[in-house]
Amino acid sequence: MPADSDDEEVLLGVDTHKDFHAAAVVNVLGTTLDGRTFPTTTEGYRQLVAWALSFGTLRRAGVECTGSYGAALARHLRAEGIDVTEVNQPDKAARRRRGKTDAVDAEAAARAVLSGRATATAKTSDGPIEALRLLKLAKGSAIKSRTQAINQLKSVLISADAALRESLASLSNPHLFKRCADLDDSRGDCPADTARHVLKLLADRIQHLTEEIDNLNKRIAAGVKAHFPGLLDTHGVGPDSAAALLISAGDNPDRLSSEASFAALCGTSPVEASSGKTQRRRLNRGGDRQANAALYRIVLSRLRWDDRTQEYLRRRLSEGKTRREIIRCLKRYVAREIYRLITAIRTAVCHADPDRTAG
Repeated sequence: MPADSDDEEVLLGVDTHKDFHAAAVVNVLGTTLDGRTFPTTTEGYRQLVAWALSFGTLRRAGVECTGSYGAALARHLRAEGIDVTEVNQPDKAARRRRGKTDAVDAEAAARAVLSGRATATAKTSDGPIEALRLLKLAKGSAIKSRTQAINQLKSVLISADAALRESLASLSNPHLFKRCADLDDSRGDCPADTARHVLKLLADRIQHLTEEIDNLNKRIAAGVKAHFPGLLDTHGVGPDSAAALLISAGDNPDRLSSEASFAALCGTSPVEASSGKTQRRRLNRGGDRQANAALYRIVLSRLRWDDRTQEYLRRRLSEGKTRREIIRCLKRYVAREIYRLITAIRTAVCHADPDRTAG
């Protein structure tokens, strides 16, 4: 039943799904007040908020999967002035003890925020970085499809007619695809004619996907330049690497408390692995692996072209460090540089446009 006092603070926990969300309301003492399910529609979101407010003052909510099933709900809650915290799924030990239901997960999400176990502010996903994420998503699938088509074309070519195979054997990939696209599309149904038809079809697909990827590359580069001027001027940072790091930071990089938290998010912070008399640190294999790969590409570029980075490598090698350890250190330095640049650009944009929201 709703609380008698509207001044009592309550917390909302939500276990998100595709077609419905399971919600639970708890008070500041951790007592569950009620739990219900709501459809994943605009009206359903309004009903969920109104239901939760009927128990008291709602300022905080813990939501699972704010980057996927819970993204729309998280945006609606923020629009209502409610702080949204990203909640990870309960650990396996807790699930073994208590079992797993949507109601239990919703209560656990609310209690995670109440106890302070969940502290990560959810990404807003409503600005230019979300647009970059969508472009990168489309580009990734296009590259995967093109690679598959190229492999299929070369597989068909191996077993094709000897004369056709020999006429195409010495060509580079671009010329090979062009020649295959220009093949006579015979209507015959013999294996040789069918092979020509399939080669032409696959070559047309490859060329179309290449045009699609080129278009996406231009849009990604234009988006980075328009909203984060100066980022591409950083040594070794290209449009793809910049987009990956921006996506990791999100449209509200202020949710990250420091450059150390950004480094941890990118998987470049050292992890303590000491025991007894052994004092050491190991590589961090967690975090956003796409952002980590982007930092790696930047470091490799600087190791090849940047004099300061080359000098750093030589100095640390003389000190007994391995190349792998040095690259980890360099990735950490690059993460610090990129974080400061992103936050500086964000601050400058917000000052230039006071009406722009932090999200």
